[in-house]
Order: sequence, then structure tokens, then C-alpha cells
Amino acid sequence: MKINEAEQAIKAILPEKRFRHSVGVSETAGRLAEMYGANKEKAELAGMLHDIVKYFSDDELKTIILRKPGTWSDSLDYSDKLWHAPAGAIYIEETYGIKDPEILNAVIYHTTGRKQMTLLEKIVFLADYIEPGRDFPGVDEVREAAERDLNLAVFLELQKTIIYLLSKSQSVYPKTFEAYNDLVQQQKNK
Repeated sequence: MKINEAEQAIKAILPEKRFRHSVGVSETAGRLAEMYGANKEKAELAGMLHDIVKYFSDDELKTIILRKPGTWSDSLDYSDKLWHAPAGAIYIEETYGIKDPEILNAVIYHTTGRKQMTLLEKIVFLADYIEPGRDFPGVDEVREAAERDLNLAVFLELQKTIIYLLSKSQSVYPKTFEAYNDLVQQQKNK
């Protein structure tokens, strides 16, 4: 699937504001890919498609996730805000025939992260957080870090996300803690 085809696909599905966000994520992911030596086309495509099922109903998302039993069904035990990520990867594989595991994993982990994230996963995860349309406390600190050190920026994003969730007494998906702990260890080993 070409980037212009992906853009048309999401334009037909997403509300205008989410469409603009996805374009921003795609462009940011492409820029980060160039900076850090990842495949720009894959980064842009994963960024464009990352939220494709964001506005599907919870029942639709559950149905999609349960088509791959055991794979991502543990996410159903956590916030429904996470479900669009694994469901999105399954949807783009089934609907558009995208089989590239790098792209699919970048979509799956764009909300939670995971231990030993790949370069492309980090880029899409970070691009979703820092794209130009985002405006919330702490985002500028992560943007600045992204210009210097990808791992530091991802670490800060994870830290801010975990602190936010804890401050709202919300559960934290275990892979998010694992991603954070993994980056803590990487920083110590520098």
C-alpha cells in the first residue's frame, strides 16, 4: 500500500480532526525515520494507519481482536483506549493485505510500547505523542528530547504517560511498565 492510498483510506474512515492527527503522525514519523536511520516509507505508512479503527465501536474492536485469540486479547482487560492499536493492525492486515511485521508491530505498540521496542516502533510511538497538533503539558520537553536522543524521548513519554495514568487512578498496561523498565536499564548501561 502506498502512502497516498493509505491517506485516502483513512480520510474515508476518520473524522477530520483525527485525519489531520494521522497525517501529522505520518509526517513526524517520516522525519524521525530520516533522523535516526529507519525506513521512512514504513514509518510514514505506519503513522498514517495507526489510528484507522480509532472510532470503531468497542464491540467492533473486541470482535476484531478476538479473531486472533490469545494474541492481543489481554488488552481487553485494560482501558478501551488501547484496543484500537491491536485491532488496527489486524484490520490493516486483513483489509489491505499489509503483512510486514515491522509496520504491524508499530501500529500494535503505538499506544503502549513494549520491552525491546524496534526502531520503527519507537518512532511511531513517539510521533503519535509529539506530532505538531498535540498540545498538553510536557509535550515540548519530549519534542526537544526527540531532536537529540530517541531513547530519551521515548523514556520521557513513557514516564509522563505512567505518571498521568497513576494520577487518574487508572490501570497501566503491563507492556508499558516493561517498556519503561527496559529503557531505564538501557540508560543505566550507557
